[in-house]
Amino acid sequence: MKSKTQTGGYGTFGLPYAQSLLPITASLAIRVAYWQKFYVHRTLRPEAYGGLIHHRIANKVDAYPVHGDILNSAALARSVGKFGSHLLSHVYPEGAPIHSSYPGGAAQIAASNVTILKAFFDEDAVISNPVQTDPKDPTKLIPYQGEPLTVGGELNKLAWNYGVGRDWAGIHWRSDFSASLALGEELAISILRNERQTYREPFEGFSFTRFDGTKVEV
Repeated sequence: MKSKTQTGGYGTFGLPYAQSLLPITASLAIRVAYWQKFYVHRTLRPEAYGGLIHHRIANKVDAYPVHGDILNSAALARSVGKFGSHLLSHVYPEGAPIHSSYPGGAAQIAASNVTILKAFFDEDAVISNPVQTDPKDPTKLIPYQGEPLTVGGELNKLAWNYGVGRDWAGIHWRSDFSASLALGEELAISILRNERQTYREPFEGFSFTRFDGTKVEV
């Protein structure tokens, strides 16, 4: 990015400008996600689907179209053996949010904000002197030994962990997260495209890597 105002600029290209785009993008991302949730897809949460399985097996209600692969799965048997119920085990004690599952709102915020950050910072920059937790003592940090860690790679990892973590918790499907990556990315690109029209400085455009590995220029 070539701009005289890049360093210390508030209006465009400086750190305050990049920071200001993140909450704007997050607000729009959740609106986009909730439109899809309430007006288009209305997908059952995994928790609710677990309730259908429970009714099918425990209460002999055969009206629900639950596939035999689930009813006869080893995972279901292990869950029943541990928790004594066909209901889906859950990380959140309060249960899943009551609005529909698809797409994931939190994952879409993560995807859109990560896309903004990749547009403003050098994805290929290598993080110097990274550390990791000591497997023998998690209260300590030790030097990281492995492949070089880049800014872009760590940002992608952040978006992935944010979305997949909610899958692991039991409140989202994998498809919720996958869709949110694409939706959040497209939203961020549209925001960057709009922002570019407001710049007074000569600007060659944003260039970064999509989540699928392809390059994009805005």
